[in-house]
Amino acid sequence: MSYLTQNEIASSTAMLNRVAQAAAEENLGSDPDRWTYENRRDWASAPGWDDAWESYKVGNPPTGEPGEVYDPGLDEGVITDGMILSQVQSMIPAPPGGSGQNG
Repeated sequence: MSYLTQNEIASSTAMLNRVAQAAAEENLGSDPDRWTYENRRDWASAPGWDDAWESYKVGNPPTGEPGEVYDPGLDEGVITDGMILSQVQSMIPAPPGGSGQNG
C-alpha cells in the first residue's frame, strides 16, 4: 500500500470521470461528480488498486514526449470497469431501517 499512489489515483482526472460514471449508473445521489469527489479517498484506497497502478507505472514509464499524457487511469486494463463498479457498489449506503432482520 502506498499513500502516494492512492493519492495519485484519487487525483487522476480519468479515474474521477470513470468512478463518477459508475456512481451515476448506480444512482448515487443527484450529483455523481460531487459524490465521486467527496469520496475519492475511500474509493482510491480500494484493495489492489495501488498495486495495479504501480505495476503499470513500472512497465510503462513516461517517455517525456511533448504532449504526452501519462495517466494510468486512462488504461482500462489497469483498474478495470469491473473493479470500479464493485468498489462503488460496496460504498452504497445501507437502506434506512437497518438490515431488515427482526430484532
